[in-house]
Amino acid sequence: MTDQRNKGLTDFAMASPFIEDCLSNGLRVVIEQMPHVKSAACGFLVRTGSRDETPSLAGVSHFLEHMCFKGTPHRTWHDINVEFDEMGSVYNAFTTKDRTFYYGWVRSGDVERQMALIADMMRSTLPPGEFDMEKKVILEEIAMANDQIEHLAYHLLHQKVFADSSMAWPVLGYETGIQALSRDAMHEYFARRYAPDNMMLIVAGNVDAAKTIAAAKRLCDHWAAEGVRTADGRQTPCFHAGTAVQRIERFRQQAVLLAFPAPSAQDRHDEEAEALAAILGGENSRFFWNIIQAGIAPRAGALRESYQDCGLMIFYGLGEPENAEKLAEAMQREAIEITTKGVNEHEVQRVRNKRRTHLAAEAEAPFYRLVQIMEDVDYRGRPHTVEERLDRVNRVTAESIAACLERFPITGEGYFVSVGPRDWPPL
Repeated sequence: MTDQRNKGLTDFAMASPFIEDCLSNGLRVVIEQMPHVKSAACGFLVRTGSRDETPSLAGVSHFLEHMCFKGTPHRTWHDINVEFDEMGSVYNAFTTKDRTFYYGWVRSGDVERQMALIADMMRSTLPPGEFDMEKKVILEEIAMANDQIEHLAYHLLHQKVFADSSMAWPVLGYETGIQALSRDAMHEYFARRYAPDNMMLIVAGNVDAAKTIAAAKRLCDHWAAEGVRTADGRQTPCFHAGTAVQRIERFRQQAVLLAFPAPSAQDRHDEEAEALAAILGGENSRFFWNIIQAGIAPRAGALRESYQDCGLMIFYGLGEPENAEKLAEAMQREAIEITTKGVNEHEVQRVRNKRRTHLAAEAEAPFYRLVQIMEDVDYRGRPHTVEERLDRVNRVTAESIAACLERFPITGEGYFVSVGPRDWPPL
């Protein structure tokens, strides 16, 4: 029997190819049946990421992701690894600024066993004996990231663009903060954020929906809904324009980045922003032909970062320090050119075809559909069919990209970052 608070989900399910339910504790279950395949993927979405941390807890979401593989009331870390291996599972987890996601992809006959394993991990005991050991792994990851100039530049950009916001710090956190983090502080964060009404179970593949929902209730219905709905309390960060320079003599190349506000994942111009980034800085893009092939820099591109409530369009390049001015000028020149003269239909058709091919290929694999559904329910409130996604791509035109550029200009004042052996530009 469905209570009144779940009526909206039930009404939607009646007109949708997706099967949805909501457990008594608020855990939302979303299923897409794919009877033509022989496998299935399942995953738990936790609506918490680095932006939900306080300064003293920076990096705890990612650290916690690691700890969920380290032991539960029913399994040791060894048991967890062996069971994944016994199923032949393709499994992992990842943490972003907006979310944490745990997943596994197996043969259809093992999907309930896979679900049971990952559900158990969601109630991790955060074994004290593993905490200090895993802390060393996290510190090694931070050290490795700090040895890569592109990571340093990317993190510096976010630190400056989103200053005074939790969006500013890296997902990995900082060395000093991770060193000081206690297991008790992590456990308190875990108890509040990994509550069922702040989580979703998503399944895609050749599954029996009724059996899957019954399994979800058996495995998860007893979880206490005593946490916080983190996504509801987020504040949209402000974009700060400016310039930042970080001189690091040990590098031999200079990283140059330029960022502007861009559509969020929920924005009506979401697909236009993706197309624009591909035309400017993807494969066979304007940056490729006019910067890389012109010998200005060996690496250059455009990246669109999308979050729940904001986005960035980032131009980036990596090259010889003495060519930094030419690289920055070339990126700005391409931005002005595409803004004033627009894109041509051939460019639009090319990126549209590539996007459609990717969507069509991903539609045949449960794991990729799992990730697509996860993004849709988290960012857009409900799952979208492959046809709906393709329709959004098909609606992208030169005119709609121009409209996107009018709302989110990529000329004028943005944020400029330079990292490398040159102390340039002068501030």
